Amino acid sequence: MLNFRCSNDTSILHMPKVKIDDKSIECDKGTNLRKLLVTHNAHLYNQNSKYLNCRGIGTCGTCAVEVIGDVRPSKPGLLESKRISILNPENIPNFRLACYCYIESDVTVIKHNGFWGELNKDNETA
Repeated sequence: MLNFRCSNDTSILHMPKVKIDDKSIECDKGTNLRKLLVTHNAHLYNQNSKYLNCRGIGTCGTCAVEVIGDVRPSKPGLLESKRISILNPENIPNFRLACYCYIESDVTVIKHNGFWGELNKDNETA
C-alpha cells in the first residue's frame, strides 16, 4: 500500500530570483551564482576582466560582487576570504566571489565599478 503525505510547505515550490542591474533571473535552489550570471549574460565582469578571468575556478577574483540574500556557504571559506581581503579595501559587507556562491533564496547582486568588482571612487560607472 502506498502512503502519500501532503505538505502545505510552499517553499519547496519557490524558485529563487537573482536580481542584478535591471534583470531578474529565476533559478533552482543550489545554482552556482557565477554560472547563472554568465549563462544569462548579466553584468559580472568589468572592463577586460570579461576576457581575463579564471572561468570560475576561484583563483582570480574578477567575479567579486556584493550579495544581499542567502547563499551557501553563508560565510567565505579560507581561500575566498584571502582573495576578498585583497580585493575589498572598502570593507563592503557581503562581498563575495560569485564562483564560490550557491543560491539558497532570493538575492540581489551588486557589481561595483572597479576592475575586480571593488568600489572604485575614481570611476563612478562600471
